[in-house]
Amino acid sequence: MGSSSPTVEIFAIGNELLLGEVVDTNTSWLCRLLTGLGGKVGRAALLPDDVEAIRSELEGALRRRPDLVFTTGGLGPTEDDRTLIAVALATGRPLEEHPQALRMVADRYQALAAAGYVASPELTPPRRKMALLPQGAVPLANPVGVAPGVLLPLEPTPLICLPGVPEEMKAIVQGALAPYLQSRFGRAGFAELRMLVDCGDESRLAPLLEEIRRQLPQVYIKSRARAFGPGVRLRIYFSATASTPEEAQALIEKARCRLEEQLAKAGIASEILSRED
Repeated sequence: MGSSSPTVEIFAIGNELLLGEVVDTNTSWLCRLLTGLGGKVGRAALLPDDVEAIRSELEGALRRRPDLVFTTGGLGPTEDDRTLIAVALATGRPLEEHPQALRMVADRYQALAAAGYVASPELTPPRRKMALLPQGAVPLANPVGVAPGVLLPLEPTPLICLPGVPEEMKAIVQGALAPYLQSRFGRAGFAELRMLVDCGDESRLAPLLEEIRRQLPQVYIKSRARAFGPGVRLRIYFSATASTPEEAQALIEKARCRLEEQLAKAGIASEILSRED
């Protein structure tokens, strides 16, 4: 990777997402995490459980050559969990039963059977399916569910395939995948800040924000309108990526100070929001 922000694409897979039955929270969580590591998500899409649709998107991503591609969903034991089939076709890496992945699946079913959550630990064909990985892939331990995550370390674009259940996806990213992400991103710094302003007219804020963007192009700054009306207060979001967390925070502070000066001149009060607000 060069000195610029590593680029990332994310594909959330599942018919349930496109039917509106399930809300895709995985993509937003990954976007925040990867941005915080200094990455730049350039593309995200929802895809059906359709091998050709997934294959087509992955082939497009590999042509665009981002630094990482993530998929979420489609790693389970059922027939419609087809993500790894599509990965195999898109990369020319046939599926093979991976011994380590099979041990992971077997150990999880042994534990589930011992706890009374499943009737038997037998490695049935649907269970063994979760150990079929593209040739050259590395399984990522799943401490919450059963299906391992998958890292296919292609260059220049590695593929990372994660389960669709949010708790499983997060556990793998924060556990087995964490050292790999650290090696890819290094110590890139990210900082963000949210501000609430006593102004319900986004058009009034636009020239003030544009001035800050002109002065500090390294800082992303965006107002977020929700409604018009008396008492409406707008949120302003700042973020910056730099070579270290300290540099990123310094950019944010400079932008905040300059905007507060502009707001004060315009007679607009403001306050800083906590991360949770």
